Amino acid sequence: MIQAVVDNVYWQMSLDRKTTALKQLQGHMWRAAFTAGSMKAEFFEDVVPAIRKWREAGMKVYIYSSGSVEAQKLLFGHSTEGNILELFDGHFDTKIGHKVESESYRKIANSIGCSTNNILFLTDVTLEASAAEEADVHVAVVVRPGNEDFYRRPNYSSELSP
Repeated sequence: MIQAVVDNVYWQMSLDRKTTALKQLQGHMWRAAFTAGSMKAEFFEDVVPAIRKWREAGMKVYIYSSGSVEAQKLLFGHSTEGNILELFDGHFDTKIGHKVESESYRKIANSIGCSTNNILFLTDVTLEASAAEEADVHVAVVVRPGNEDFYRRPNYSSELSP
């Protein structure tokens, strides 16, 4: 039985599945590693400075990830930049809906009390971008290693200055 569960977890991870249960399991595993200090989250070098700029400009910043809210808080609370949780106004995960479903973005807008056309969503996944645009959310596709062949744009921190 245990081996069947382990095999299923490996299978889901090999397909980059975004199931809520898998992300919660990963979150529990990460908690042990992060709190023990044996793991720290790393971000692309332009990410934290860009978020700080947006915050200084009075913008609110939220995270919407296929990773659980618990996992998000572990990542941003135990990073190579230190604890940067104070940079975020809130966190969303697949409990609000999947990132490829436009209704998820409407639910987020409702939750934070603004219209969808007042939201800018950053992603490196075109299916997520399409779903957000369908909900009337502004979208910027982030070019990162692995997707640069699809896009010929500058990175988001230089393109999206406040």
